[in-house]
Amino acid sequence: MSPPRRATIDLNCDLGEGAPHDAAVMPLVSSANIACGGHAGDNATMAATVALARRHGVAIGAHPGHPDREHFGRRELPITPPAAARLVVEQIERLSLVAGEPPYHVKLHGGLYHQVARDDTLAAAVAAVIAARWPEMILVAPAGSRLVAVGRAQGLSVAEEAFLDRAYAADGSLVNRSEPGAVITDPREAAGRAVEIARDGAIEASDRVRLALAADTLCIHGDGADPAGLAIAVREALKRAGIGVARFEKRVDNPPA
Repeated sequence: MSPPRRATIDLNCDLGEGAPHDAAVMPLVSSANIACGGHAGDNATMAATVALARRHGVAIGAHPGHPDREHFGRRELPITPPAAARLVVEQIERLSLVAGEPPYHVKLHGGLYHQVARDDTLAAAVAAVIAARWPEMILVAPAGSRLVAVGRAQGLSVAEEAFLDRAYAADGSLVNRSEPGAVITDPREAAGRAVEIARDGAIEASDRVRLALAADTLCIHGDGADPAGLAIAVREALKRAGIGVARFEKRVDNPPA
């Protein structure tokens, strides 16, 4: 059974990470995930990125990650559930203080993102603390991951995410960045993937297996070679397919886990 045709989909980007593309990318996306002092960012970069997002009407999100700047937070470091919860809370609170209000959404970064997405104990700790402190905050999680089910069980509205500039393996995981073809830089390829995911809820994996991938939000990495070029191509392709770009909204009928 094919997924229902959607009128809009969110387009998000990880920003405030020190890459030179933020000003060009921000007007092209509907949601910004702002580095909040872990893998990247400080109070000055957070303030500048928040101001840029507000100027363009873009949803402001927190992007907590491991404080491992040498490796840009992409390593999966050992962490206990209480420590993961504390790390996420501290970084959301830091962005909230700079912005003057809590973020609209939260999306974990890099190694932390993947660890929490597949480990029920980490997912439960992070989802529970977000639900307790910010019950209206939207949780962005990898499409089909354990974090989706755990977040919804905690009563959170969850936006399922797919990546446009990363290749997928047949099991739904991202192909390791060290592998050939893992990072997608061709705007036409990224645009085609966006339409496939938004319209069909599926995509071709790296081994040509058809992978179900229903998503509420599509991600372009802000530290890529040309994220603005990818975003322009994606928006144009979605428009031709009759699909608009708009931020995700809290689900009033959030399905049970």
